[in-house]
Amino acid sequence: MSAVLKAPLTVEFPFTRSVGPVQSAFLTGLRERVILGVRTGDGRTLVPPVEYDPVTAEEIRDLVEVAPTGTVTTWAWNHAPRRGQPLDTPFAWVLVRLDGADTALLHALDAPGPDAVHTGMRVRVRWAGERSGAITDIACFEPYDGDPAEPTGHSGEFADAVTGIVARARLDYTYSPGRATTGYLHALAGHRMVGERCPSCRKVYVPPRGACPTCGVATAEQVEVGPGGTVTTFCIVNIKAKNLDIEVPYVYAHIALDGADLALHGRIAGIPYDQVRMGLRVEPVWTEGGRYPDHYRPTGEPDAAYDTYKELL
Repeated sequence: MSAVLKAPLTVEFPFTRSVGPVQSAFLTGLRERVILGVRTGDGRTLVPPVEYDPVTAEEIRDLVEVAPTGTVTTWAWNHAPRRGQPLDTPFAWVLVRLDGADTALLHALDAPGPDAVHTGMRVRVRWAGERSGAITDIACFEPYDGDPAEPTGHSGEFADAVTGIVARARLDYTYSPGRATTGYLHALAGHRMVGERCPSCRKVYVPPRGACPTCGVATAEQVEVGPGGTVTTFCIVNIKAKNLDIEVPYVYAHIALDGADLALHGRIAGIPYDQVRMGLRVEPVWTEGGRYPDHYRPTGEPDAAYDTYKELL
């Protein structure tokens, strides 16, 4: 058998959210090169600011400016920066207690090496050249041996405040479908449909997962099924998906391939969407050079009797 498949996979989506008055002031301040914290009822200044006291849960709105200089309270060296991190050369992750604050802010410190970093060292903000109202408006921190900077006394009020942010979540990893699905995908590339039979209950599962979902035992016997099958259930899709070049409405169905004991899903084409029905006999269609079926189309056979597929609903 050929080697198990593997491929890089990226899951990414933008998350848009509004920000409350405290975070709005903090982010807008960064855009204007001002760092704001919030003062609690007992006089502590929290940076980054929060809307509720983490000790008493009391709502807090008293904004106060702190200095762009501070002290490293702890750190860790990052020898291999990843995509999207603040710097593309090795740097230190640091917690910095800014002058005037009682809590520490996490960010990057641009330093020539780990020997140049220590707890208690003095640092200052290096502002980004272009700022938009995000934590990245602080490009990083840098070593500093001067006097503490003085806040300007900003009130925290801005004419054009930031009201929302877009957080782009992304996960990069290497995916391997495993032995059973690798065999299934190789068969699809050869325009064949295969499943695996459970040695206990003798049911054939497509796509195979390497184990019987009913008995829990490993499967290995490969069985060719289809290519024809029967529509068991379906839905009509009326909302166009981003980056999917299929006109709506279209039909997505569960299809029980001949010889299989589990229905798989696929798109139905070659028939008006309002004529798709349970029991419709279909077959897979591969496009030129395609490694898997593009869609399923009617075979022209009479509809399957309900009793032949009712156990697969």
